Amino acid sequence: MSERAKRCGSDALAAVHETASDLHEAGVLDKDTMRTFDDLCLTPIEAFTPQQIVELRLREHASQAVFARYLNVTPSTVSQWERGEKRPRGPSLKLLTLVAKGGLRSIA
Repeated sequence: MSERAKRCGSDALAAVHETASDLHEAGVLDKDTMRTFDDLCLTPIEAFTPQQIVELRLREHASQAVFARYLNVTPSTVSQWERGEKRPRGPSLKLLTLVAKGGLRSIA
């Protein structure tokens, strides 16, 4: 699977995106329409329960401190997520989604 196909989730979607990109460059697709095709290749954000965060961290064989370092948050924040006192948001949620999909190496 090509790098673009990995980002888009499938070879078919990668091919559609590449065609749309070519049409945009040729002036056939406007910027807003191209943005819609770009959005198709973004990793969808997932919500995580505290238990899912614990399981994800343990799957990656990481302590709370190491996991926090990868996610650019404090160990205290990871602990609060795992206890359900806080919920990950914004960039942290995106990074958790990427880790769930591809492991810690995907964001290293």
